Amino acid sequence: MEVVEKTHEGLSRSYAVRVPASDLGAALDARIAEILPTLNLKGFRPGKVPAAHVRRMYGKALMGEVVEKALNESSQQVLSDNQLRIAAQPDVKPVSDMDQVIAGREDLAYDLDVEVMPEFEPADVAELSLERLVYEPEDSEVDEAMERLVTESRTFEPRTGKKAAAQDGDQVLIDFVGRIDGEAFEGGTANDAELVLGSGQFIPGFEEQLVGTKAGDSREVTVTFPADYQVDRLKGKEAIFAVEVKEVRAPKAAEANDELAKSVGFDDLAGLRNALRENLGREYKSASRFKLKRALLDALDSRHDIPLPPRMVEAEFAQIWSQVEKDRSEGTIPPEDAGKSEETLRQEYHKIAERRVRLGLVLAEIGRRSNVTVSEAELGQAMRAEAMRYGNQAAEVFELMRNNPNIQATLRAPIYEDKVVDLILDKAKVADKSVSKEELLRDDDLPEGFGEAGGEDGKKAAKKPAKAKSKSAAAAETPEAASEAADHDDGEKPAKKPAKAKAKAAPAAEPAVEAAAPASDAEAEAPAKKPRKPRAKAAAEEGGESGGGE
Repeated sequence: MEVVEKTHEGLSRSYAVRVPASDLGAALDARIAEILPTLNLKGFRPGKVPAAHVRRMYGKALMGEVVEKALNESSQQVLSDNQLRIAAQPDVKPVSDMDQVIAGREDLAYDLDVEVMPEFEPADVAELSLERLVYEPEDSEVDEAMERLVTESRTFEPRTGKKAAAQDGDQVLIDFVGRIDGEAFEGGTANDAELVLGSGQFIPGFEEQLVGTKAGDSREVTVTFPADYQVDRLKGKEAIFAVEVKEVRAPKAAEANDELAKSVGFDDLAGLRNALRENLGREYKSASRFKLKRALLDALDSRHDIPLPPRMVEAEFAQIWSQVEKDRSEGTIPPEDAGKSEETLRQEYHKIAERRVRLGLVLAEIGRRSNVTVSEAELGQAMRAEAMRYGNQAAEVFELMRNNPNIQATLRAPIYEDKVVDLILDKAKVADKSVSKEELLRDDDLPEGFGEAGGEDGKKAAKKPAKAKSKSAAAAETPEAASEAADHDDGEKPAKKPAKAKAKAAPAAEPAVEAAAPASDAEAEAPAKKPRKPRAKAAAEEGGESGGGE
C-alpha cells in the first residue's frame, strides 16, 4: 500500500492511498481458497470444486468483498499509522475506475479526507472559582405541598337532593360525542369520562357549560378549538359535543393526618412532612446544580479559543436547524425569532452550534486526560431506566438497546459528561451562596458574547433553571433529566392536556460531541388544551444532556 499526504491544513488532512492490483488479486486467491472446502456445487464432489470454476462463477462478487475490505483496512491503517484522532467519519473518494478495479485490471486508488480533533491544553480547572446557589425549603412551602396533596387526595361522593346540580369543583361522570360540521371526529368520543369542573382539563368553554347539570341530563356543549391548537385538523374549528351526564359527585376533602400519611406509604404525618421537605430540597438542589453547571460551562467556554472541526460544527448546526425549520413550517417559531430573517437566524443558531461543539471538545479532552470512562454497569443502569419508561415493552426495548451501539452511545454521552463535570467541580473552588428561591429559579443570563444586539437576541443560548414541580419521591437528580413523561391518551379523552415534549435533541447551550438522540415527540392524536411548545425553542431554553463523548 502506498500513502501520500496531500494536504495538512488546520484540522484537515488528505491522503492519497493506492493498493496495488496485485495485492487485491492475492487477496482474492486467498478468499477463494478459504471458501473452497465449504462449497457444494452441482456436478462436483463436496470440497472438490476447481478454483478456476469458482473464480469464473463468483469472482466478481468475491472481488467486491475484497475491495471493500481493502478500503476499510487501508483507511484504518492510515489513521493508525499517522496517530490521528478523528473528529468525524472520514470521507473516502475513489480515484480509480471501480469497475476496472473489481475486474483486476487497475489499482485501487482513493483519496482519504479526514478532520482531526484539535490538540490543545485545557484550562487548569483548579483555578476556576464558582458559586453554588443554595436555598433550603421553608416551612410555608412544606405546608403548601401538604395542601396540594390533601387536595389531590380528596374523594368524590354522588350529589343528591336539592344540591344535586353540578357546581364548580364537582366531578361529573359523562359520555360524549363530538362533531364538526355534523361529522364525528377521531378522538372526540368517550364513555365514563371523569371530569372535575374548573380543573382546566378540557379546552376552554367545555367545563363551564356543564355547571348546573344533574345526573341524567343531556346537554350540547359548543366550543371552538384554539387557533394555535396542536392538532392541525382541529385548529380554529367549532365543535358540538353531545354530552350525557351520568353522575354528579361532590368533593369530600381529605385531612392532613396519620391516616392520609399511611395511605401514601408513610408511618405517620411527621414522616410524610419530612418526605415532602426532602423532595423540595432535591428539586432545589437540582436547580442549584443546573445553574452551577451552566456557570461552569460559561467559564470553560470563555477560557478556550480552539479550532473547531468544520464538519462537526455543521452536523451540530444541521441538527438544530432541522428543528427550527420544523417549527417554522408548523407556525410555532418563538416570538423573538418571528421577525428575523433566515440569514440572521442561521447566524445565531450557528453560534450556538459552535459553542456546543467547543464545550464538548473541552469536556472530552479533560475526561480523556483524567481517564474518565463509563462502565458497563453504569450504561446498563441507564438502559434499564430508559426501557422502564415503555411499560410492558420494557424487555423488548432493553434488548433493542443492548444490540444497538448508536443508542448506547446516546445514553453513554450524558453519563460521561456528568462524570467529567463532577470531576471538574471537585477540583474547582466552589463556594456556597445562600439565595432566595426567586433568585435560584430565575432565568439565566446569557453567556458572554451572545445576543450582541441586546434584548432578546441570542436568548436561545440561555437555558432556564428547573422549576420545582415534581412531587414524587423519585424526583430526578438533575433538571435535565426531570422532563416529565406525559400520558398519551390514544384519543379517548379529546380535550386532555398535551404530552410534554422531552426535547432531547439540540439543547442549544450545552456541549455536543456525540450526536444527540432525536427528540421523541408524542404526536397526540387527541385534541389537547394547549399547543406544544416549539421544540427548537424548548431545546434552547430548557436544554438536556448531550455531552462529550469518550
